[in-house]
Amino acid sequence: MSQKKILLLGGGHAEIPLIQAAQNLGWYVITTGNDRKGLGHPYADKNVFVDFSDKDAMLELARSEGVQAVCSGCNDFALLSTVYVCEKLGLPGHDSYATSLEIHHKDKYRTMATRLGIPTPKAIAVHNENEFSIALSELEFPIIVKPVDLTGGKGIHRADTREGAFAAYKDAACRTRQDHIVVEEFVQGSNHGFSAMLVKGKVAFAFADNEQYFLNKYMVSGANSPTTTSEIGLSKLRDFSERIAKELSLVDGILHIQYIEKSDGTPVIIEICRRPPGDLYIKFVKYATGVDYPKFIVMAETGEDISDIVDIPTQGYWLRHCVMPTCEGAVRDVVFAPKIESNIVEKFLWFEPGDVITDKLLYKAGIVFFKFNSLAEMQEKTGEMTELARIIVE
Repeated sequence: MSQKKILLLGGGHAEIPLIQAAQNLGWYVITTGNDRKGLGHPYADKNVFVDFSDKDAMLELARSEGVQAVCSGCNDFALLSTVYVCEKLGLPGHDSYATSLEIHHKDKYRTMATRLGIPTPKAIAVHNENEFSIALSELEFPIIVKPVDLTGGKGIHRADTREGAFAAYKDAACRTRQDHIVVEEFVQGSNHGFSAMLVKGKVAFAFADNEQYFLNKYMVSGANSPTTTSEIGLSKLRDFSERIAKELSLVDGILHIQYIEKSDGTPVIIEICRRPPGDLYIKFVKYATGVDYPKFIVMAETGEDISDIVDIPTQGYWLRHCVMPTCEGAVRDVVFAPKIESNIVEKFLWFEPGDVITDKLLYKAGIVFFKFNSLAEMQEKTGEMTELARIIVE
């Protein structure tokens, strides 16, 4: 009997845990995407290099390879192509394409959240500069301007003045693949992630963190756990997740949320998705809880029963940190201070000496996982991490 095949949309470092989990579950893994140098591709059984944001090309690929399942990589375009293919082929494990747009397009989600009474920034979708000008008169500064369809901080800007807002609009509008962008009021507070597994519309497992940012204020550079969010706040996030699941009749599987916790403890959801977060976040969850998160994600996306997942909180004190530079230039090395060496659980570094950093806001030399002996140590060393783990640039 031939081995069952799964198409995984992606092949970067973030997809490595998914590839390995699928193989451990007995799948023959085919990865795809435009980036032939993706660090995940060598782990797969086969690579077919096609743009995973092209949903019709993905449909053709899935048909030609005769796959029995499709799994999304850590990218919204990958997710939308995945659900499109599964809908067309009648494959299990995913919501409909229309439902997925409700979640993954920022303007659609904010409309739904408002309808469901879920805290969300006041937001307005705009199609042109005239609509944008009108929207500015209805919102309070500072504001945030975002493409509706991009992640990782791309095209996101804060503006404190009308002049700055129009510059932000032009950048966001030229980046989006849609015919509109979203402008919303800025929410002040601390940044966090909440990652849940839904089973029959209920949160069967949940993990929460505290996010860190470095030079790029719209791209997460690290996360530690346990979270500082109160049990009341976490309970609200579970309730919000289940409201969304009921409203959209979501299938079993991951629901990942980014939220800002206001000073009064209210969690305000700013991003939401049904695909794995990037930068080895799912391995971070596995380290911190002992729950094999990558395995359960693959099981859910292939239509298998995940009802035996156990809701285990963070065990100990953990940090996932992306090693990023302070300036452009040529990479000489990555160094770790003696103070932090004993806390390192795993280094996954992919830089090469001589790499040229052309954008200090986006370049990463690798990801490191740390475990600490106390909450105080985690908080102290997290605050110093950009000095404790450094890229030496020439």
